[in-house]
Amino acid sequence: MLDSYGRIIDYLRISVTDRCNMRCVYCMPEDGIPKLDHCDILTYDEIIRTVRIMSGTGIRKIKITGGEPLVRKGVTGLIGELKSIPGIEQVTITTNGTLLEENLEALVRAGVDGINVSIDSLDQKNYAAVTRKDLLADALRGLGAALEAGLNVKINCVPVSPDEDILALAELARDNPLQVRFIEIMPLGEGKRFPLRSEDELTELLVSRFGPVLSAGPVAGNGPAKYVTFEGFRGNIGFISAISHKFCSSCNRLRLTADGYIKTCLQFDTGCFLRPLLRDGSEDGLIRDTIVRAVYEKPRCHEFAPGGGNGDVRLMSQIGG
Repeated sequence: MLDSYGRIIDYLRISVTDRCNMRCVYCMPEDGIPKLDHCDILTYDEIIRTVRIMSGTGIRKIKITGGEPLVRKGVTGLIGELKSIPGIEQVTITTNGTLLEENLEALVRAGVDGINVSIDSLDQKNYAAVTRKDLLADALRGLGAALEAGLNVKINCVPVSPDEDILALAELARDNPLQVRFIEIMPLGEGKRFPLRSEDELTELLVSRFGPVLSAGPVAGNGPAKYVTFEGFRGNIGFISAISHKFCSSCNRLRLTADGYIKTCLQFDTGCFLRPLLRDGSEDGLIRDTIVRAVYEKPRCHEFAPGGGNGDVRLMSQIGG
């Protein structure tokens, strides 16, 4: 698909649930959020139908997200189904890792192409402070199992912990063949309460510990991450810097929320609500045309600014962000 600015849209993030077994401070309040009714969440058959339709429009890569996707029963089977759809070249998953070890065999059997594990600190106390759950050991077991299985593993970190925590996470890329990516906080929902740790600031911190930045060369990926490495590193360091190094001009993604809304930009409510069409007997052609029209009207860029109050009032967990 092409939008009105000539961008090729080939990547779909699918939120399979709004529920999570954590309460990360930048994602949702401590007491959680009002949960969607089960009847309002897309069924797996509806998700599969949507992806079949969208594969015919040029969607090639799928990311399964949540909430925490592994809390939804049967999600590994969904991955296998999506992998079998003609035109879909890659299906990956983003998880907090706490349920990963017990689901890893099924994920491998389903043919998952990569796993992103969200870990913001390797310090047990700081990890618990960020996630409001003392589950670091579970997340690290899941991470270790994924590496042992030889999967393509990336660590996602929202840098809200102290400098030493950020450096300790970076050292994982020195010792292991993985990517550690630092994601700038987005001023959405609870994220508005946290200061921006910019790519330039983090680079300066990393250089102070690991020496000059080196080119990482070509790194496989579907999104906007920029990668570098350092002397002696087996892996790479990535930056996803939507605020300080805006990448809207090359945006290639859409989001399908758990309740069936296609978001064409994380900030805005532009898009289309597919769930009614999926349930009222609408033909595939109408659904396809509705999606294509929404993509054509995709905004040129977001208007986030550090500490800005503009944008979607929903929480990150509610929009698969």
